[in-house]
Amino acid sequence: MEIIFQTWPWYISGFLIGMIMLALTYFGKAFGMSSNLRSLCAMSGLGKKVSFFNFDWKSQRWNLVVVLGAMLGGFVAVQFMSDPSNVSLNPATVMQLEQMGIDAPNGKLMPAALFGSDAIANPATLILLVVGGILIGFGSRYAGGCTSGHAISGLSNLQIPSLKAVIGFFIGGLLMAHFILPYLLS
Repeated sequence: MEIIFQTWPWYISGFLIGMIMLALTYFGKAFGMSSNLRSLCAMSGLGKKVSFFNFDWKSQRWNLVVVLGAMLGGFVAVQFMSDPSNVSLNPATVMQLEQMGIDAPNGKLMPAALFGSDAIANPATLILLVVGGILIGFGSRYAGGCTSGHAISGLSNLQIPSLKAVIGFFIGGLLMAHFILPYLLS
């Protein structure tokens, strides 16, 4: 039981993800989290008003179960299996975060300075989070999928559009981390 509570090495997690992708490819399925938003909108009946949501969402039920499992698994992992002692950040990263007024997560998934109750009470931070969420949602649909869909499913199927999207995700992440976030927090 102790092995479940420890952080797994990248090669074990990567191998397991690869096996899941082989199984999905074998069954003719394509993995992606953001496509579930379209399925949820279709389930709610928006297909009667917007043609983009007019499709057979029942064929995507398996993907909705994946999302539910990811949410449930994340909750169980954080609430019952978290071990903050095995989370370590590069000291240079911690120093950079401190210069921007962000405390080290100390085993938490998100720093309290950005996602704590005090931060969300700040209207500027709340607006930043809402606008960021809208941009991420729009961007994932515009790019034809989210990071997990392109980076895991698309690349494993050798899709050139997914390679382009992943390169764009990395460039965007680097720009955000090195230029935009320090500007926003100053």
